[in-house]
Amino acid sequence: MAVIVYRTELLEQELEKLCHSLDSVQGAVIVSIEGFVVASYAPPSDVAVDDEDEEGATNSPQVAAMAATLIALGERTLARLAQGDLQRLLLEGETGAMLVVPASKRAAVALMVRNDAKMGLSLYSLRRSALVIGDVLGGDRSNV
Repeated sequence: MAVIVYRTELLEQELEKLCHSLDSVQGAVIVSIEGFVVASYAPPSDVAVDDEDEEGATNSPQVAAMAATLIALGERTLARLAQGDLQRLLLEGETGAMLVVPASKRAAVALMVRNDAKMGLSLYSLRRSALVIGDVLGGDRSNV
């Protein structure tokens, strides 16, 4: 009997692997350039979820839409300044950060980390996972 493995399962497994390979991770999400959640993973947390955020930060459609907007703005800005293709985005706040790396021309991977995360290691691991995710999505990575 053949086992059927769906792409969604492979994507979620890669996000889980990414989240468990790093400390201080709050979650990871794959977003389409249209702003839709393709797949997400949030590691179990000891912290109670806020009433305002019942879905969790990584599964929120608003987070996906905002990440897609930031990617589009970043790409347009870099194109306007003749700085080449987008390699990564890093948004740092007082308590955490969001790192975004393109996985293909049609999708990107966002990683949410607390402010005590090791950014270099987080970026390296995120980039490596984005390559795997790009292969699963079957997307063209010519600008990744």
